[in-house]
Amino acid sequence: MTTPDLILALAGGAALLAAFLPQALASRPLSLPLVYLLGGMVLFALPIGLPDPDPVAHRTALEHITELCVVVSLMGAGLAINRRAGLRSWSTTWRLLGLSMPLTVAGVAVAATLLLGWPAGAALLLGAVLAPTDPVLASDVHVGEPVDAENADDEVRFALTSEAGLNDGLAFPFVHAAIAVAVAGGAGWVGEWALMDVLYRTAAGIVSGLLIGWLLGRLFFRAPSGGLRLSERRDGFVALAATLLSYGVTELVQGYGFVAVFVTACAIRRGEHGHGYNNVLHGFVEQIERLFTAWLLLLLGGFVAAGGLSGLTWRGTAVGLLLLLVIRPLTGWLAQVRGPAGPRERLVISFFGIRGIGSLFYLAYALGQTGFGVPAEELWAVTGFTVVASVALHGLTATPIMKRIDALRDRAGNGVPAAGPPG
Repeated sequence: MTTPDLILALAGGAALLAAFLPQALASRPLSLPLVYLLGGMVLFALPIGLPDPDPVAHRTALEHITELCVVVSLMGAGLAINRRAGLRSWSTTWRLLGLSMPLTVAGVAVAATLLLGWPAGAALLLGAVLAPTDPVLASDVHVGEPVDAENADDEVRFALTSEAGLNDGLAFPFVHAAIAVAVAGGAGWVGEWALMDVLYRTAAGIVSGLLIGWLLGRLFFRAPSGGLRLSERRDGFVALAATLLSYGVTELVQGYGFVAVFVTACAIRRGEHGHGYNNVLHGFVEQIERLFTAWLLLLLGGFVAAGGLSGLTWRGTAVGLLLLLVIRPLTGWLAQVRGPAGPRERLVISFFGIRGIGSLFYLAYALGQTGFGVPAEELWAVTGFTVVASVALHGLTATPIMKRIDALRDRAGNGVPAAGPPG
């Protein structure tokens, strides 16, 4: 069996399992991402001739594959959210984006400086890479499919979905800042960075997403001709068309495409909030997302099996664990003080700061721009370990914790006093 044939066979098997496993694992404390991660470790440890999944050697391919996976997942996240955007209705989201995210960047950067002795550019890059939460790997704690009801999402699932939908794009200014520090040093770059990378590109992403989403919503649901009214034709692949169109157009005008795709999805959903076509679009995107996730996590498992963590020291391990166990939970909790979520919900939202495919994309992207004074293998080792640890930690705890929090909410809704924090 040649290597291309083997790869195609394994890709097909992984895709087939992606259809079976969600239902099989629904009630078990084991997530689909964790199964694929472990499967990749096993497969690439076997002497069957699989190529080395080296992110340094295959940086460009990895950048584009992870980029596509993230944009598809952002479209799914936006289509699933049932709340209309607003200052109060999205209060938890704005708090997590405005407070928790920058504090997380700073916390990881300080940890990398003190523990690893990395230069400022590399430390800031690690903070930027690991700051965004992931819309790809967190299906167990994210909003499900669209429903015909405003504010139908519970605060935990809504906050984690909307946060991940936006912070995957809003991490870009921090990545650009890290690149500027590594290339130019000093502070001469700050003015241009603030105007271009923060203000213009963010605004361009939001405006482009709103405009494209509004136009597509009109086309899907309110076109004067029935032949153009795509909501009557039930074609789910249109969601992929909307994703690529929004992302491509926004990137052409140098806006943040990640932001635009999520905003486009939300705007399409607002075009006809309760229409069943939203479920068709979301269902198609969810299937594509599961497919990409399966393949990428097999490769991540292969990266571990092939010795990708050999450059990891105890100090790098400490930085990753500090993020998952201290920095994110603490900053997430502080951001929600006096917010709408109750004490238990705050704990869960703070804990489930899942890291994943977005972090891999940002690191691949940044390493294609410049060097950071740290071996690329070491940067990949720390980032890879953090993602693997997040997949394991959050994958094993998501189902029991969410079941517990749902049960407590149901009891409170039925007038039964809720007892104790989720176990």
